[in-house]
Amino acid sequence: MNIRIIVHLRSSKSDQEFKPLLSGKFVLEKFPGKGGWTYARLPWVSPDRSQPFGWRIVSGSIDEHPLVHYKLMPMGDGSLFLPVKASIRKKIQKEAGDWVQVVLYEVEPPHSLCAELMECLAMFPGSKEMFESLPEAEQKGMVMKVFYAANEDEKAALISGLIDKLLTLREDSGK
Repeated sequence: MNIRIIVHLRSSKSDQEFKPLLSGKFVLEKFPGKGGWTYARLPWVSPDRSQPFGWRIVSGSIDEHPLVHYKLMPMGDGSLFLPVKASIRKKIQKEAGDWVQVVLYEVEPPHSLCAELMECLAMFPGSKEMFESLPEAEQKGMVMKVFYAANEDEKAALISGLIDKLLTLREDSGK
């Protein structure tokens, strides 16, 4: 079943809820070898199980240089690191071995997005109930996918695909 819907999802910075994740000084390190990334190790930040590879999406700053919707990457030992691109290192005038001040906030989808998504699901009998029956991590992953859509058309297409998937799951489960 392919459902076409047109959705207008509002968002504003006032809707945005940020949770403080960390603030502190960290030493810049570099992975060995040619082309090795420069990064700040964040040992006490845990991966987000609802995101691919456990990425955690954050906004904040490094030495007061803004970071917007930045991905913390997995180290392989269960912790995450903040990759620091050459362009940022140049602006903050820091390299491997230097200390940097990092302030990060976890990015959450705006409450209005969640409410509007639920309104869309409610238009198709069974889709909202199926969504609510999914594990919380899977629900969050679906909402975050919509949140990070590049534009309104992509959001509408993602929501349409989500409804298709939920209704197919409902049919397959016999509910």
